[in-house]
Amino acid sequence: QVQLVESGGGLVQPGGSLTLSCAASGFTFSHYWMHWVRQAPGKGLEWVATIIGGGQTNSADSVKGRFTISRDNAKNILYLQMNSLQREDTAVYHCGTRYDGATMTGQGTQVTVST
Repeated sequence: QVQLVESGGGLVQPGGSLTLSCAASGFTFSHYWMHWVRQAPGKGLEWVATIIGGGQTNSADSVKGRFTISRDNAKNILYLQMNSLQREDTAVYHCGTRYDGATMTGQGTQVTVST
């Protein structure tokens, strides 16, 4: 079955960096568009970035120039490199994909930006 497991979250000071990972299994990873979304406390899900199988990417204006989505199709891992983190980036970050008509996401990893 499809499994997505995020890791790499933590506590970081404003201006700092983190790299999130998402280990994927149960499907042909390279064939699928992959996404990062986030949910801040008390708010709804917010799309962060998308990468297609061939590597083309797109990201939300709020993170453009600071966050980079990438993938390693040989290892079935999705990444999110986050630089210049701001307090507003505090959220639970989930990776996800559409598989067989359903939206699949992992359990998420907490990112807290604070002094």
